[in-house]
Amino acid sequence: MTKADVIAQISEKTGVDKGDVQQTLESFFTVVKDSLSEGENLYVRGFGSFINKKRARKVARNISKGTSMIIDEHFVPSFKPAKVFVEQVKVSEKSKLAAE
Repeated sequence: MTKADVIAQISEKTGVDKGDVQQTLESFFTVVKDSLSEGENLYVRGFGSFINKKRARKVARNISKGTSMIIDEHFVPSFKPAKVFVEQVKVSEKSKLAAE
């Protein structure tokens, strides 16, 4: 499913114009990106959490050149789904069929 598909479905379900839905969705993405870049986590009850995960400093190797380099500690964005969300996916018919 693409972003355009999501916009179309939201527009159908709510009766809101696709342009307004697109603007709202883009604004949501901007808020998530801005919050995480400022070091602030974002929690959406019943859906999940957008969080920054800390990656420790490590030594990486370039196998083709045989050299090592140090990668400093850094943060990467991550999404952790809520338990309600996970349970809904687990019991869905599509996921049961995919598992078989």
